Amino acid sequence: MTTILVTGASGQLGQCLQALSLSEPAIKFTFANSKELDITKKESVTSFFKKTNFDFCVNCAAYTAVDKAESDEDSAQKVNVLGSKYLAEACLNTSAKLIHISTDFVFDGMSNVPYTEECETNPLSVYGKTKLEGEIAITSVLKEYFILRTSWLYSEYGNNFMKTMLRLSTERSELGIISDQIGSPTYAKDLARVVVHIIKSNSNEFGVYHYSNEGVASWYDFAKAIFDITNTKIVTNAIPTSAYPTPATRPRFSVMDKTKLKRNLEIEIPYWRDSLKEAISLIK
Repeated sequence: MTTILVTGASGQLGQCLQALSLSEPAIKFTFANSKELDITKKESVTSFFKKTNFDFCVNCAAYTAVDKAESDEDSAQKVNVLGSKYLAEACLNTSAKLIHISTDFVFDGMSNVPYTEECETNPLSVYGKTKLEGEIAITSVLKEYFILRTSWLYSEYGNNFMKTMLRLSTERSELGIISDQIGSPTYAKDLARVVVHIIKSNSNEFGVYHYSNEGVASWYDFAKAIFDITNTKIVTNAIPTSAYPTPATRPRFSVMDKTKLKRNLEIEIPYWRDSLKEAISLIK
């Protein structure tokens, strides 16, 4: 039986993996949240890996408070960089394969064409910088790893844009939504399916990969789709980023090219609106 450790189990992707695990009897999953496994403490990571001989570690643990990270870089560094390094070292010492989740925020958004895995990175925020440093820490320790960069993650679990829009639509009659940041929404359950596919295929096509749902949208497009699918009547106004200043700078364009993932891992990627319908139906 294949044994899997999933860190950050209480996050969106961790909860999606928990839901999928129910239909994977041939895989033994161990789910650990930050209280059960603090990845920022090397001795905790080492002792956790000694208890069970894991075949894979899926690192969903991350400091993802993008704006808060600007004033709390130390915490972001500990989780996103040190934690990633300690997990990589534990995987090296126990021959486990690491599947690590990263982000589109490693790019500066100045491109006009989708980013490939070979494109130059240039993060604009502390969050993006620490996530990139986490990638570098992993690649300096391991030769065999899967790093999955993703974007605009949402699901029926946790806090995310979709759930925020649904909540605000019950509290307000009008919303201003940013229309000049362009990317691809990603349903966390689709990403979880990719993780399980990698595990079950036992692929040795290691490296950095990009994964989001197919298609391109602005946050305004994303919000309009949420309200359209749920038949919600609300006035939505397209606003520029400058009208909604935040501590962290976001990339204005973070569409990622998924050719490498589709070719090497033989994965079909759903269109973002189709996945959004699935997520909304589960909330309903």
